[in-house]
Amino acid sequence: MKIIALKKSPSIYTCNAYLLLGDFKTLQDVNALVDVGSDAYILNEIKNIYTGVGKVPVERVIITHGHFDHYAGLGGVVKEFSPEVYAFSRIEKYDILPLRDGEHIRLADREFEIIHVPGHSNDSICLYCGKEKLLFSGDAPLRISMPDFCYGQEFITALEKLARRDIGILCTGHDGILDRDVNAMIRTTLQNVLKGSGRKK
Repeated sequence: MKIIALKKSPSIYTCNAYLLLGDFKTLQDVNALVDVGSDAYILNEIKNIYTGVGKVPVERVIITHGHFDHYAGLGGVVKEFSPEVYAFSRIEKYDILPLRDGEHIRLADREFEIIHVPGHSNDSICLYCGKEKLLFSGDAPLRISMPDFCYGQEFITALEKLARRDIGILCTGHDGILDRDVNAMIRTTLQNVLKGSGRKK
């Protein structure tokens, strides 16, 4: 699988958007976007990327959560490519296909697990591909460096689930791509959230 971090608008607050393509760009692959950002800045870049003969450049969009900087550019993407759009919760003015915790979805040439991580927002999700040891985290707070009491049991349960996954690459909503000590970072975050909640490690 090929991951392309699309360039962000230099003048508008937006998130990272990632284009996922299969290694061989076959007709069976599902060209996909993880988040779209808050304007149409990514469209020209996508049009200049080779995404496969006879294939729509974007066939599927996953919105990691319903905050403006992650979905506001969706109108341009839908108008240009008419993709299926998935999210954990409804987004006004769009036909959204619902995602559920624990289900799997095909992006590019890989299967991804949907993990509901309600820490940053109630509808936040992460996307995990075990074959690639890869996690798209949106804005889920996975780097907490000191005890924090702000998070509830649902977030702790999601962190425990993530801590059991083998994650070597983390594609974040704003910090770019991290590929060092990701598992250790998530375990440290879990420990600090547990300490903040008064629970033992």
